[in-house]
Amino acid sequence: MLWLPTVFRQMRPVSRVLTPHLTRAYAKDVKFGADARALMLQGADLLADAVAVTMGPKGRTVIIEQSWGSPRVTKDGVTVAKSIDLKDKYKNIGAKLVQDVANNTNEEAGDGTTTATVLACSIAKEGFKKISKGANLVEIRRGVMLAVDAVIVELKKQSKPVTTPEEIAQIATISIIEGMKFDRGYLSPYFINISKGQKFGYMLWLEIL
Repeated sequence: MLWLPTVFRQMRPVSRVLTPHLTRAYAKDVKFGADARALMLQGADLLADAVAVTMGPKGRTVIIEQSWGSPRVTKDGVTVAKSIDLKDKYKNIGAKLVQDVANNTNEEAGDGTTTATVLACSIAKEGFKKISKGANLVEIRRGVMLAVDAVIVELKKQSKPVTTPEEIAQIATISIIEGMKFDRGYLSPYFINISKGQKFGYMLWLEIL
């Protein structure tokens, strides 16, 4: 039989000392009232102005700088809205709120993002103006919702049902996109082997042995 030395037999497990986790707390800059609303409205205005130039059939294109590759040229309102990120955090909050309007409109309808962005900014601007004059926030919201209901009723009256195959083809022609499109782009920029147009090209050939 093997006997351990006395020093080993009398050893007890040493309790582990837990090292406290240190977390860094960042200071918060808090603003209230008119100052906060003014900065948020500036951000919303900036985003709406950038998106508004794409409105309608005569809308202009917007050039967006990208982290890699050539700048992106687009006339899509939601694409322009997604690309905007402001340095001032309060202005950026206002821009992001209007950006959510464009994203929700794109998910629900697939179009009309520019119009929705401009309308949202105008509603916010008029609402802030009324609030600064002492209007009640709850009453303003109630008025906006009543206006939305009235507009929906009027739009349904003016709408024309699409029933015939010819009318369906006309609507589909507006939204058709040739080829396949990937919104996410390349997994890595190293896939690009054609610098002009940021494309990937390859050739297949047969060998006879």
